[in-house]
Amino acid sequence: MAEKRGRQSVRDMFLSMVVIGAVVAVIYVFIPHDEKGDPVPAVDYRVELLTARRAAPYPVMAPTGLPAGWKPTSVSYERRNADAWHLGYLDPDGEYVAVEQSTMPAGKYVAGVTQQAADTGKTQRVAGETWQRWDGPKYDALVRTEGSATTVVTGTASYERLAQMAAALGTAPAAS
Repeated sequence: MAEKRGRQSVRDMFLSMVVIGAVVAVIYVFIPHDEKGDPVPAVDYRVELLTARRAAPYPVMAPTGLPAGWKPTSVSYERRNADAWHLGYLDPDGEYVAVEQSTMPAGKYVAGVTQQAADTGKTQRVAGETWQRWDGPKYDALVRTEGSATTVVTGTASYERLAQMAAALGTAPAAS
């Protein structure tokens, strides 16, 4: 009799697995899913930009006039964290580019947002302004300090793309 119960419980377990598998298959087939969809949605950063511009003790920068293909993906402003402004983008090649600003001391701030990039001692002229070039194991950066704020354009993109973002930065109202 114990042998018969053992067979029944194995049989019942097998039938339960078949039922669960059928339910999962039906859900997979009938629940819509977009495999070609964009995994990183664009964000509208206008409200955060206005908020940061009202709160920050420096002129908060955002790009205007970027060519097609640039996509804003992340935004934040943290007043308690040395008035840190962050605006992340994907460039037309799918590489990451971020605009970072803060009143934190430049050396410490740049090393943090670039994941340990170091000053190369070289400069680059972008839209009439001089930017320092920083190289890092993960992110490279263009860095500029003006007044109490440090502006960093950083990411996995090439220096050409970083310069394109830096050239587009301004304090005029931006549309995302």
